[in-house]
Amino acid sequence: MTVTNTLLIVEDNPDDVELTLLAFEKSVLQENIVIARDGVEAINYLFANNSTLAPLPDLILLDLQLPRINGLEVLRQIRSHTRTRLLPIVILTTSHEESDRLQGYGLGCNSYIRKPVDYDEFVNVIQQIGVYWLVLNSPPPNT
Repeated sequence: MTVTNTLLIVEDNPDDVELTLLAFEKSVLQENIVIARDGVEAINYLFANNSTLAPLPDLILLDLQLPRINGLEVLRQIRSHTRTRLLPIVILTTSHEESDRLQGYGLGCNSYIRKPVDYDEFVNVIQQIGVYWLVLNSPPPNT
């Protein structure tokens, strides 16, 4: 039996989205990947006010520098709702600011990873994230 995980990628840079998708294609993981190109799209995906909410992702890869609503505010909103407060969230960003890292962890991210610039390193990091969070990690039970 094959289990397909749902991955929400919150990223506005089309090149980074493409690299992430390529990295998952090269992995042995089978993913249902949802792309949100800004913070508003991410919030709408998770909290759309309709009768059928989208299934929660098994992992969120969250950039910080996003248009409309930045990644830290997206994280704050995710953690403030009972439905989403326990979702695994990995901040994947180019930011080297210590204040971003401190705020990210303070708001409840599970991991903070700086995006490698080198293509091969980037692919390796994405694949390791996928294996750890979607295969090895035991997620919290549904609440």
